[in-house]
Amino acid sequence: MTAASLAVCSWSLRPTDPNDLVTKIAACGLSAVQLHLDPLRDGSWSEHATTDTLARANIRLVSGMISMKGEDYSSLDAIKRTGGVRQDTLWGDNFRAAEANAALAQRLGLSLVTFHAGFLPHERGDALRRTMIDRVRQLAQLFAARGVRLALETGQESADTLLDVLAELNASLATRWHVGVNFDPANMILYGMGDPIDALRRLLPHVRQVHVKDALPTKTPGSWGEEVPVGTGRVDWPAFFALLREYPVPMAIEREAGEARVEDIRTAASLIRRLTGAMA
Repeated sequence: MTAASLAVCSWSLRPTDPNDLVTKIAACGLSAVQLHLDPLRDGSWSEHATTDTLARANIRLVSGMISMKGEDYSSLDAIKRTGGVRQDTLWGDNFRAAEANAALAQRLGLSLVTFHAGFLPHERGDALRRTMIDRVRQLAQLFAARGVRLALETGQESADTLLDVLAELNASLATRWHVGVNFDPANMILYGMGDPIDALRRLLPHVRQVHVKDALPTKTPGSWGEEVPVGTGRVDWPAFFALLREYPVPMAIEREAGEARVEDIRTAASLIRRLTGAMA
């Protein structure tokens, strides 16, 4: 696997501006990025300066990511209440932001954008679940109108629930615009939602991109597990990459904890190249 075919998540590097992002991507030994779109949408970053800086550095945009207003990650209970499209009072704001992000993604030439839908209830008859599925469907239609597909981040529900939701959600969408999955094995561990290898095996036909991230399970029920550098957690990486041989999809390294982000991402990239090279 070459540097050009392996990306890093822009937010993992905590960049202060486009130039800082380029510098850090280069320090990781990579030349592709999944870009957080909201800073460009809200004007924190200049869209022109960002695209120009990335282009001059020959850094390829592989996908985008959007977040929802009002998400509170201060605790597991807080994000259950506030994550994704769950909050009624913020749905209008989040819909309008998504509309602008869809137009932005089209201008950037992106074909895929990922996000967390929030904790999707397990029970089919749950009224909140129906509302959340309808909201995700509306977002999918917004992005489809701009030629962009959506993928849901894994982890906040089990593979069973996500498969069930996708079937219900995609039943009314054109096949070309079916909502897919951005598979993050660490999130399955962090949220206690099942074995990541088993979940990947079941979700493979829906996977559009993967986040390479690692974690250890929680020692305290009701709290998150611990994100750790790739190769030091519970993800079975040889098994993970063996499954992906049958479904080659883009990979983006994500690191959301620790202070040695560049070093940890370089380590992850080395492990990916070693394992995928050995399986070639």
